[in-house]
Amino acid sequence: FEIAEQLGWAFPRHVVSPVAGGTLLPRILKGFDEMRLIGLLDHDLAAIHVAQAAGCSPVVNALEADLEFPEPVKPKTIAKSIAIGNPADGFQVLRAVRSTGGAGSKVEEEDIARGIQLLAETEGIFTEGAGGVTVWATKQLIERGAIPRDESIVICITGNGYKTIEVLNGKGVQPIHIGRSLADFEKAVASELPAVSSS
Repeated sequence: FEIAEQLGWAFPRHVVSPVAGGTLLPRILKGFDEMRLIGLLDHDLAAIHVAQAAGCSPVVNALEADLEFPEPVKPKTIAKSIAIGNPADGFQVLRAVRSTGGAGSKVEEEDIARGIQLLAETEGIFTEGAGGVTVWATKQLIERGAIPRDESIVICITGNGYKTIEVLNGKGVQPIHIGRSLADFEKAVASELPAVSSS
């Protein structure tokens, strides 16, 4: 409901959602269907796309193999919040994606951190592994032509990066460590400022 409300009571053309147990994605479609059923909106439904880590992608594998139910997999990914190898609602996810003309994408481990960094650098949002998966999967879907570049897209970011900060250890810009005193803070700030030439 918030998606439609924040878009001025309209559906986006595309929604990209992470999938773990499969609860979220079909419920997005259910909400959209309910808004159409009561006459609140009469627009075409969004194409709903699934994002999973390559180390745990039973739903995307089922989409690619044209299976009715996902085959269980053993999770092996840094995106812990979506590392569910046997999604309870996998059948409903597949049905929702197929009924809306959506697609799926799986993201390699090294690209999860890239997705986290891309979102932080461009939008100032720090997400955890599932968000990195969703951002990078969206990029892949656009590059593959499954999502046209000129159509509206909503990306579901479902968790804060502070929950799993270890995902970024050794990657990206490193934090500045300072002591507790004001002098330590001022020294750190001074060392980060560009040198000003006196002329």
